[in-house]
Amino acid sequence: MKHALNVTREQDFAAWYQAVITEADLAEESGVRGCMVIRPWGYGIWERIQRLLDDRIKATGHENCYFPLFIPLSYFEKEAEHVDGFAKEMAVVTHHRLVSDGKGGLTPDPEAKLEEPLVVRPTSETVIGTAFSRWVQSWRDLPVLINQWANVVRWEMRTRMFLRTAEFLWQEGHTAHATAQEAREETLKMLEVYREFAETCLGLHVIAGEKPENERFPGAVATYSIEAMMQDGKALQAGTSHFLGTNFAHAQNIRFQNAEGQFEHANTTSWGVSTRMIGGVIMVHGDDDGLRVPPAIAPWQVVIVPMLRDAPEDEPLIAYCRALQATLAKQSALGEPVRALLDLKPAKAATKRWGWVKKGAPVIIEVGGRDMAGGNVSVVRRDRLYRADGKLDSTIVAKDDFTGQVGEMLADIQATLLAQSTERLRSQIVPVDDWAGVEAHFASGGKNPGWVDVRWSKPTGDALEAVVQRLKGLKLTIRNAPLGQTGCDDGPCVFTGAPAVERVLIGRAY
Repeated sequence: MKHALNVTREQDFAAWYQAVITEADLAEESGVRGCMVIRPWGYGIWERIQRLLDDRIKATGHENCYFPLFIPLSYFEKEAEHVDGFAKEMAVVTHHRLVSDGKGGLTPDPEAKLEEPLVVRPTSETVIGTAFSRWVQSWRDLPVLINQWANVVRWEMRTRMFLRTAEFLWQEGHTAHATAQEAREETLKMLEVYREFAETCLGLHVIAGEKPENERFPGAVATYSIEAMMQDGKALQAGTSHFLGTNFAHAQNIRFQNAEGQFEHANTTSWGVSTRMIGGVIMVHGDDDGLRVPPAIAPWQVVIVPMLRDAPEDEPLIAYCRALQATLAKQSALGEPVRALLDLKPAKAATKRWGWVKKGAPVIIEVGGRDMAGGNVSVVRRDRLYRADGKLDSTIVAKDDFTGQVGEMLADIQATLLAQSTERLRSQIVPVDDWAGVEAHFASGGKNPGWVDVRWSKPTGDALEAVVQRLKGLKLTIRNAPLGQTGCDDGPCVFTGAPAVERVLIGRAY
């Protein structure tokens, strides 16, 4: 069967991923290594993610604000573990002016060197912590619950669009609390917000759990993540939530006077998701014809493609399609008005149809003269593009029937994509009882070995480092220890032989 992309997932998953980004008009190279131009369709998906997630964040009591892009280097130096964790990725501004080099080029002006270097924001714990130290004086000032939508820069050595870029877009939440219990509850509450959002809106079945000590955010007491499985069996960390304890409060002097008049350090949290989520949507839902966008985050849920002839008789057909678009806008799907686009670009209908197939529009409607005469439309659902015989599954439906059923159809597409993601994840996690079983699984798993589920004794220090090095030899990492475990079955840890206290998931990852 011939597909819309020139490379399939089976042939070369990495090349296929890049082909989807290009053919779906999601993003392109910018001329700066590791940075991308996000095109309107890709940014439209991000805007939908922003809107839906922002509503959830605000519903939990958080307020949006904004902090500077430039952070004094001294802010990072107050928290040694934090700066060590990001030092190799920091972009630093040292001058504020350029001058001619006398050869037709420009060079930093030696007279314009900054008194203190400024770090281009890799994350905002330090600058926000400094603000918290001003805002928080009394127990009455707590909790502080804020969020910002921003860009960050981390100078990655190996980059891949959406998954790992030098500059990316995200939201980062930061909170301060009177007690460790409140802060831990906040950390897990926001992790659950991410889990529900990923499944409800992105159609990504994820596993929420705690990261091992070596995978913690620099300076955190505990880090939690949601992990999604891509079609090649690799894991994608799709969001994180961190309990920071009082570590940043000590460094940034976030203190408050409690009800008894004594001074205490606040407990803080941070949590975030980024444009990496779009990479997850591509690798979970895409097929050999391009992207498949879940209706909840699709900029346009229904695209109407009239079969135009560039002739006067096109006018009645365009009017028919405009009326269809207006009717669709009055319908509801997934709790919002249906987003319908009438594509009047001067191109052949088949060219436009396949363009929208590659972009992943959930429903594509083709309307020709015969359809108009019969009061019909031809419907293509992106989640099931072909019939059993390999031909395009385009179904002629009465226009009024389609408009009455469009909400249900979009909800069904959303549910179908989640069900496929759920089945993939559940079917590709294999329990393994010993290290030999781990080695055998990943040696025989081919291109798509999935993950293994093993017993874990939660080692620390040198014992944990030995585990990390053993896993590194197989290009594996511990993804997380799923939440909600009621205990671990009797048996030894597959790494240390010590009694296990929980189970963890292991796999290859992006």
